[in-house]
Amino acid sequence: MEANWPVSYKVGRRNKITVLDKMIVQDLLRTMLAVLSVIVVIIVSRKFIRVLDEAIAGKISNDALLSILGYKTLLASVEFLPVALFMAVLMVLGRMYRDEEMAAVSSAGGGAGTLYKAVFLLAFPLSILVVGLSLYVSPWAETQVDKLMAQDQESSGLGGISAGMFTEYSQGDLVFYVEKITTDKTMHRVFVQNRQQAQVGIINAETAQVQDLPDGRYIVFGQGERVQGVPGTLTYVIEQFAEYAVRIESKVSVAKFNRQAFPVDMLWGSSDTHDTAELQRRLAIPLGVLLLTVIAVPLAQITPRGGVYGNMLVGFLIYFSYGNFLRVSQSWVINGTIPGWLGLSGINLLLLLAGSILVARLYGWRWLLMKITGKVA
Repeated sequence: MEANWPVSYKVGRRNKITVLDKMIVQDLLRTMLAVLSVIVVIIVSRKFIRVLDEAIAGKISNDALLSILGYKTLLASVEFLPVALFMAVLMVLGRMYRDEEMAAVSSAGGGAGTLYKAVFLLAFPLSILVVGLSLYVSPWAETQVDKLMAQDQESSGLGGISAGMFTEYSQGDLVFYVEKITTDKTMHRVFVQNRQQAQVGIINAETAQVQDLPDGRYIVFGQGERVQGVPGTLTYVIEQFAEYAVRIESKVSVAKFNRQAFPVDMLWGSSDTHDTAELQRRLAIPLGVLLLTVIAVPLAQITPRGGVYGNMLVGFLIYFSYGNFLRVSQSWVINGTIPGWLGLSGINLLLLLAGSILVARLYGWRWLLMKITGKVA
C-alpha cells in the first residue's frame, strides 16, 4: 500500500527540531562552556601576572585590579570562543561515535545533513553574537583597560599600597608601609621614607588619609613624628605633629589606546595597512566559528574502539596552523605583500576547502557529487 501523506505534513515534519538536535545542542553548549572556562583561566592567568607586577610596583591601584581582570576575561572569551566550539564538536560527536550512537542515527536515515543541522543550530547564532562581540564589545573592553591604566598613572601613585607590605615608588626613593587599612580608606600605623638627593625624610604616624582639598590632593598624617636629615651627619630635624599634610604632585598622563581599542568605523575607513590587519583579525573570529565547525563534523569520526579524544591531536594541529596562517597573512597585509581582501579571504577559503575535502572523504566523492548535482537540478 502506498501512503499518501499530505505535503504540508512532510514539510512540517522535515523542518522540525528533533530530540537529537536538542540533545546535541545541549551537549555542545555544556562542553563548549567547560572548555572555554579552562582556556580562559589559563590565558588570563598568564596575562594577569603582568598586571600584578605593575600593581606591586604601584603603577596600578588595587581597586582597578578586579576591573582589569574582568575586562581581560571578556577579551579572552571572545578570542578563544571559536576553538572552544571546535573542541566541543570534536568531543561530543566523538563520544557519540565511540558509544555507537552514530550507528543508530545512520540506521534511522541520518547523515551529514542531520549532524550539520544540529551543530549549526548552535554555531550559526553564536557566530552572529561573536560578530557584535568582536567588532564592538572587545574594542570597548580594550578602551576601558587603557583608561584605567591612564587614570592610575594620573592618580596619586599610592594606589598600590597594601596593608602589611612595603611598597616602593620612584625606584625606591619613596617607601610606604601601612599596618592596617580600614574600610573608610584610613591607614593606621604608617611608615614613610622619602629620599630627595642627599636628604632622607622619615615619617611615623598613627593614621594617614588621602584627601582632596580645594588646592589639590594631600595625604594627611595624624599623630606622628617626622625626621629629616643627611645620612652620615649629625644634623637632623626632628618634629612631632598632631596633623601633617603633604601635597601629592599630580601627574599628567595621556591615555594611549592600542589599535585593538580602535572603533570599527575608524578601521573600516582607514587606508593604513595596520588598521586593515586589525579589522581582518576581528572578522576572522566569527568566520572561524563557522569554518572550524564545518571541519569538526567529519573530523570527529572515530572507530567504536577509539577513545573520545581520538582526533583531538589533529584538531589542535589544525587550529594552531589556522591561527599561525592568520597571523602570517596579517603580517603580509601590514607589509603590503598581499592586499587586505586576500589576507582575509585566502586562509578562510583554504579552511573551507579543507573542510569540503574532509566531508567528501567521509561520505565519498560520489555522494558529494550527487548532492551538488541534486541541488543544482
